[in-house]
Amino acid sequence: MELHEKVADFTIQDDQENTVHLSDFAGKPVILFFYPRADTPGCTIEACGFRDTFTKLQQAGAVVLGISRDTPKAQKKFKEKYDLNYPLLADVDEKVVKQFGVLKEKNMYGKKVMGIERTTFLIGPDQTLLKIFPKVKPEGHAEEVLAAIQGS
Repeated sequence: MELHEKVADFTIQDDQENTVHLSDFAGKPVILFFYPRADTPGCTIEACGFRDTFTKLQQAGAVVLGISRDTPKAQKKFKEKYDLNYPLLADVDEKVVKQFGVLKEKNMYGKKVMGIERTTFLIGPDQTLLKIFPKVKPEGHAEEVLAAIQGS
């Protein structure tokens, strides 16, 4: 996926088992952050960072969407446990992670496994790709995204 390219619409379930389309958010910038797994340490830090900067992101007009390969039920549990104030998307069939190219081979305790590389995409109001944050470090990431939105 290239910068300034139009992002193809997708359909996915959220943590409430509602069907969500990227096009539902047309007219607003969308922060789509991919994380490896709900309720793991790094993912919790990142998700809570977006929770804590959510008001400022909203004031900037942005929509925040977290996404992983977890089930809607696991996403709901994660959302409730940490009082996350934005939708979590459940990409159980891996369509969206493949669309965005974030499913990578990782080395887990000496074994090669396929997992999500923590990546955030900033999608413009016209659904073009404005910025990619690859290999995200969870600490301070939400502030980094906020700065990018305010600067755009």
